[in-house]
Amino acid sequence: MTYDSGFKPNLFTGQRIFVPGGGGGLGRCIAHELAHLGAEIVLAGRSLEKLERTRDEIMEDGGLVLACHSVELRDEVAVEQLVRRVVDDHGRIDGLVNAAGGQFPAELENLSLNGWNAVLHNNLTSYFLVAREVYKQSMKTHGGSIVNLGADWKSGMPGMGHNGAARAGLSNFTQTAATEWAGHGVRVNCVIPGFIATTGLDRYPESAWPALKAVDETIPLGRHGTAAEISAMTVFLLSKMASYITGADFRVDGGKHNGAESFLFKRDTEGTNSARPSKIYNGFHRDEPPQLLS
Repeated sequence: MTYDSGFKPNLFTGQRIFVPGGGGGLGRCIAHELAHLGAEIVLAGRSLEKLERTRDEIMEDGGLVLACHSVELRDEVAVEQLVRRVVDDHGRIDGLVNAAGGQFPAELENLSLNGWNAVLHNNLTSYFLVAREVYKQSMKTHGGSIVNLGADWKSGMPGMGHNGAARAGLSNFTQTAATEWAGHGVRVNCVIPGFIATTGLDRYPESAWPALKAVDETIPLGRHGTAAEISAMTVFLLSKMASYITGADFRVDGGKHNGAESFLFKRDTEGTNSARPSKIYNGFHRDEPPQLLS
């Protein structure tokens, strides 16, 4: 059994794509689909064990992972050396998927400066460092496509203000980089997932699980999304079909940013306006759903 992608086979044959954060969650799924479509993958992240697991899965499925690198992506010198090694060992980098984020819940009044800085460094600084070095050491000469994985920040993020600030900065960085680097054939875009059914949901406190389970009531399409639905948008933005798209945010959230109701429209929980979950696309044959939604 292999990945059931909606894109044509060999779409990325001969291309090398760098996936920081490919050891789990959305990054793991995206790496699988790209490898299935012929890309040569380089993985990076903190946990070598997780990266090697993704590598072994992809190789077992017939794909190619060139290397796994355990590295602190918030360290400027480490990132510079990592990208240099990737370019020296494998040549140009055609695509970059920045997927190595991380956060924790905390209200602002209880948030320490160390906690604030840790999440900003995880979800903004590391993305900047990796993208800058990939641009300087490869894409400035050869062109390429960068996709940052963000989060919806436009209504604030009560309970995770540090993450909201980082993700807002990431969207702005995406727009700035897209303009500054366009003259060298580099496109930069940002995918903003909604509530996605990955094992990352299980890491939230159990006190939050009932709300996470009930979130589909606030989503027009009536359900959580899948990792494969995020991967599909990411793959499209990396591909030649998106050659005239840059500097944009793309929400993949079932319409949650619009809300399921308004002061004029109330969804009938039993009648014609009741939520009927939309059809699910889940081409990821190794998907691991969260326990809280089982």
